[in-house]
Amino acid sequence: MNKKIAVIFDMDGVICHTNPYHSLAFQEFFLKRSLTPTEEEFATHMYGKSNSYILSHFLKRPIQGQELLELEEEKESMFRMIYKPHIEPITGILTFISDLKNNGAQIGVATSAPYANLELILSKVAIRENLGSIMASEDVRNHKPDPEVYLTSASNLGIAPEQCVVFEDSFSGVTAALNAGMKVVGVLTSHTKEELPPCNLYIENYLALSYQDIIPLLEN
Repeated sequence: MNKKIAVIFDMDGVICHTNPYHSLAFQEFFLKRSLTPTEEEFATHMYGKSNSYILSHFLKRPIQGQELLELEEEKESMFRMIYKPHIEPITGILTFISDLKNNGAQIGVATSAPYANLELILSKVAIRENLGSIMASEDVRNHKPDPEVYLTSASNLGIAPEQCVVFEDSFSGVTAALNAGMKVVGVLTSHTKEELPPCNLYIENYLALSYQDIIPLLEN
């Protein structure tokens, strides 16, 4: 009998390589405000971070409440418009998710992005029917690196945290998964191994990855 396990995916940089398009949207957003962050600054202060953190950091003041909602919608609308013609899953992930499902693994998505972005991607990447838990930024009070989104995902899936494997691409996301007591696969779409906390496995895409490659991670 297959072990009862869960595999939980972040979205940006893990299901689809969206970060270059987030950068374009933020560049447009900040240029309207006469700000020109570098790609290095985006890599440090954007990838895997909540919009509250990103906007507060670059605008150099706390952004919260109604202002956060309005600015977030402005930027994310830009992102969806820019990214919509380019949606494409990372190589091999559809086959990998099918293999996980066929072997009885529970599967979830846990993103710091808003639901509208998640819905856009799920409208083009056919994995929704395989997902037992779907969580976006609206579902949590504490964003990554806090473990809330991963602990809640595990609870939704009915799997103990120590039997969960998370796929993440950002420092804050990997940290959130580790803080939840889960095993982590680092997806090297946005950062190098050296730029992430230590992970149990690293991949550049999902080619040649299978359910059988995941089980040993949970036995170590």
